[in-house]
Amino acid sequence: MASGLMRCQRLLLLSALLIYAAMQEISAITSDGEALLSFKTSIVGSDGIFQQWRQEDSDPCIWSGVTCDNHTRRVIRLNLSYHKLIGSISPDIGKLSNLKLLALHGNSLYGNIPPEIGNCTELQHVYLQGNYLSESIPPEFGNLWELETLDLSSNTLSGSIPVSLGRLTKLTEFNVSTNFLTGLIPTDGTLSKFTENSFIGNRGLCGKQIHVDCKDEFGSAPGGSGAPSSDNPGNKKPTRNSTRLVISAVATVCALLLVALMCFWGCFLYKKFGKNEIGGLAMDVSGGASIVMFHGDLPYTTKDILKKLETLNDENIIGSGGFGTVYKLAMDDGNVFALKRIIKTNEGLDRFFDRELEILGSIKHRYLVNLRGYCNSPSSKLLLYDFLAGGSLDEALHERSEQLDWDARLNIIMGAAKGLAYLHHDCSPRIIHRDIKSSNILLDGNLDARVSDFGLAKLLEDEESHITTIVAGTFGYLAPEYMQSGRATEKTDVYSFGVLVLEVISGKRPTDSSFIEKGLNIVGWLNFLVVENRQREIIDPQCEGVQLESLDALLSVAIQCVSSNPEDRPTMHRVVQILESEVMTPCPSDFYDSNSE
Repeated sequence: MASGLMRCQRLLLLSALLIYAAMQEISAITSDGEALLSFKTSIVGSDGIFQQWRQEDSDPCIWSGVTCDNHTRRVIRLNLSYHKLIGSISPDIGKLSNLKLLALHGNSLYGNIPPEIGNCTELQHVYLQGNYLSESIPPEFGNLWELETLDLSSNTLSGSIPVSLGRLTKLTEFNVSTNFLTGLIPTDGTLSKFTENSFIGNRGLCGKQIHVDCKDEFGSAPGGSGAPSSDNPGNKKPTRNSTRLVISAVATVCALLLVALMCFWGCFLYKKFGKNEIGGLAMDVSGGASIVMFHGDLPYTTKDILKKLETLNDENIIGSGGFGTVYKLAMDDGNVFALKRIIKTNEGLDRFFDRELEILGSIKHRYLVNLRGYCNSPSSKLLLYDFLAGGSLDEALHERSEQLDWDARLNIIMGAAKGLAYLHHDCSPRIIHRDIKSSNILLDGNLDARVSDFGLAKLLEDEESHITTIVAGTFGYLAPEYMQSGRATEKTDVYSFGVLVLEVISGKRPTDSSFIEKGLNIVGWLNFLVVENRQREIIDPQCEGVQLESLDALLSVAIQCVSSNPEDRPTMHRVVQILESEVMTPCPSDFYDSNSE
């Protein structure tokens, strides 16, 4: 009887295991679903389109943006256009072997186009326009025999157009305009039938389709330099700087992480400041605080300063940003200072913080904002700086009604360059700023520029979240290699300075909405104008007294600074030399008239 009962129990257990295994097999996600989940993983930001994409779903056909064949249940359409996607395209997309339509246009996708897409041989329509995709067009696209539409326009693609695309006999719509492609446009096969509209906006393309001869006397095979011949009457005249000009990968990765940067930045600010700001400065100093002064030229006791700090409130706030809230501190004798409040996140770093602040406090230079000292409280650091009556360059350019004339703008650029050059080459230890931008260039009453917040980016790296490339920099100013690797160098500062110069010249922020709508930033806009031989149009129309010789020289400096190759960028010492010798001493009679061109 007992043995029979045991056999019955074993049979029941075995049956249960078999049923469970069968249910698991039924509920397991399909291979197409796995490929789509891999695609989702490579996306770091969106408008929420992926909320319905769940690992536990056995059928990805119910997911937003996904369409399947009614009979085979294989994915045939992936349409995620205009969903604010930020990230790269997973190579696993090539596993969707039954895919007929791939529509990812109007997002902020970056990185290369996976050559694995060439495995989706049933594709009929590919829409990838309006992103920040870089590198070359995969030759594997030549395997998409059923392809009817291929739109790769408004990206930052480089290299030549693959000859293999000429094999796509069903291709009726083809667009690679507004990229940075070079070389001879292939004339074999299908590509010969497309007109200039399919190729416009590429700096280095040449060929009969766009009526531009190639320089190479041997025909400039695809992949060659493909520079237009200067003796072709249909060509636009190249400028002396156009050969140096390569679109910055900032248009690839700098504008491409916009939403993600906002998310990271918001989280960072909340972590650093949100939970502690309510208490105010009075709470900071009431729990016990000490004052450290770096220079003995201020006639204030610790008691004097603490007493004033306790009176500060929200009405005294004059600015805020990634490094903290800034207050205006007016002493009884009329002296005014700027007080930057930084919330502590790690008590164990106090000694390191104090040591670094002592180094920053020892640095004094005409074109740097002077750090006078700091107040060390249990919950925050209160950094005491000289107050500059002119506010920030960002305010002067974008918020005030009065306009800066050409001489004032040149003077500001020169001051910022000298301050940054001192940090890079002359102070000890040398300092990489990491966050050069217009709001970190302050102006005194004479509109002389001084660099602020130097050293703070390194000091406030978030060792826990490891997002230093996000924290230590501002969207639109970051060098492409810095955003990709997180490694800051003097040359990443030089790139940011070049963006700053373009901002001062144009009066537009690096992420002006007119650039973003076209898939560009201020560097991409400059490159476009140079291609069209219209680079002088970058000048702010409200700027008076512009001189052509100094404008051209300054544009040349900026172009070198924002080169996508760090090795091609000059040092800040060299920038200062060029500014002094070529920009600040133009021909006095050579004025710019915006109505003459």
